[in-house]
Amino acid sequence: MTKEHDNTVDVGKISGVFGIKGWLKIFSYTSPKENILNYSPWLLIKKGETKMVEVVSGHQQGGGIVAQIKDVNDRNQAETLVGWEIFIHREQLPATSEGEYYWSDLLGLEVVTTGGVVLGVVDNLLETGANDVLIVKGERERAVPFIKGQVIVKIDREAGRITVDWDPDF
Repeated sequence: MTKEHDNTVDVGKISGVFGIKGWLKIFSYTSPKENILNYSPWLLIKKGETKMVEVVSGHQQGGGIVAQIKDVNDRNQAETLVGWEIFIHREQLPATSEGEYYWSDLLGLEVVTTGGVVLGVVDNLLETGANDVLIVKGERERAVPFIKGQVIVKIDREAGRITVDWDPDF
């Protein structure tokens, strides 16, 4: 991602077309997935190209989300947008409370043990039901439970670091 897009959050992807009137199938990364429709405009990015689009309408359709974009009125126009990633500006998100974080805030942060061993950086997060898990990539990949106060000792976004009470051999 380029410097001009540092203040954006990846919220989904245009995965296909729906019908003949320009509607798009949306793969949403938001939770719940229909929350992606609460944000407009969307910044679409694909292969370094960007475009800003306005969401006109949308709803849940079966197990997925469909949306209509302003000035996209037929299937042929819609097909040109398949594969584009959907971003929003961070300011469009509701503010978090003290000690709360969006997953996107944690991506790329360095993960260090309380003993000073660098495990790597947060590459991804998984929602497991019991607790979320940080996927940390360094010299190898690790799955570190996101349990604040036990495993997660401190999150310092300004320093770009998460301190964890975790055995580096795990």
